Amino acid sequence: MRAYLLLMAIAGVVTYLATFVVRRFAGRYKIYPKAIRSRDMHSKPTPRIGGLAMFIGFVVSVAIAAPIGWFEVVFADPGPIIAISLAALVVMAIGFLDDLYDLDWTIKLAGQFLAAGVLAWNGVQIVSLPIFGITVGSFGVSFVVTVFLAVLVMNAVNFIDGLDGLVVGVVLIGTVVFFIYSYLLAQQISPANYFNLATVISAIVIGMCVGFLPHNWHTAKIFMGDGGALLLGLLMTASALTVTGQIDPASLKRDDLVPAVLPLILPISILLLPLLDFALAVIRRLVAGKSPFAADRLHLHHRLQDFGHGHVGSVLVFYFWSASVSVSCLLLFLTDIFWVIVFAVSSISLSLLYTIWPEIVRIRSRRKTANV
Repeated sequence: MRAYLLLMAIAGVVTYLATFVVRRFAGRYKIYPKAIRSRDMHSKPTPRIGGLAMFIGFVVSVAIAAPIGWFEVVFADPGPIIAISLAALVVMAIGFLDDLYDLDWTIKLAGQFLAAGVLAWNGVQIVSLPIFGITVGSFGVSFVVTVFLAVLVMNAVNFIDGLDGLVVGVVLIGTVVFFIYSYLLAQQISPANYFNLATVISAIVIGMCVGFLPHNWHTAKIFMGDGGALLLGLLMTASALTVTGQIDPASLKRDDLVPAVLPLILPISILLLPLLDFALAVIRRLVAGKSPFAADRLHLHHRLQDFGHGHVGSVLVFYFWSASVSVSCLLLFLTDIFWVIVFAVSSISLSLLYTIWPEIVRIRSRRKTANV
């Protein structure tokens, strides 16, 4: 664990310092949108190239981790990490250009498919469904499923990037949960050497989020932009794929299906709200005869603000729901179903109560007025 904590600290410090430098650079050379869009939540232009600093944090962390003896088994086969790095470079480049020039959505989508293709073509893919070793099928089927999953997750993360600290916080919560799962699973399967690529990537992402969040918390001094959101989505997908592709469920000691299917369930649970927002946005825009990637101000975080939550309050709604669902799924691997149900019911009830709290306040206010 000390090795992973060190890696988190490295990624956090590098990302924090890189974000500070990028902020200063963007401010000095006025690299930010000159006009405020109708859907923007800020009243003054703010740099949107924070993803560049996050990418620097990722690259430097990987470069530092590679020669460290603890991670020797992870980098013994450099193919997967090279593929992930190349895919990260592709999404960073396309996102960075979009943050500067507002590229057409077809170009952005093509870049995402290219990055996902780089992952899948180089072996970072779903080799077998983790249900007693059932295979997905041919290389072609595995390739298509992997590319679709990667593009879906990248867009789900990108679609909720509308409030200060929202994306980075949701990804941080989910990645911490996934890190704990992959770490414990690796310990169970390979007690002698439980270092693996999924946990390394998760540790780096945690550090990146911790380093970037102070700059992005309300009121944000810099946004991660499409470059940062797509990068986080890609890295989350890559870490999940390395678990599903490399761990043989037959080696698990538990005699039920939970450890076998959790590599698929957990990433979905982490991004439950972003995936819901993504699906609703696509349906809404297609029904209206618009592009599924046309921007609007009808995302879930916008609706929460219209409902009565403040800026920070809307962000916390996402935090609470993300933590409730993802931790509940993690507990399936750690404890008896009874305690899982107790935690899930309690945490989801509290999350629901916080979500509808503005309406409760309004009802109480109307009753007071009526009684007067």
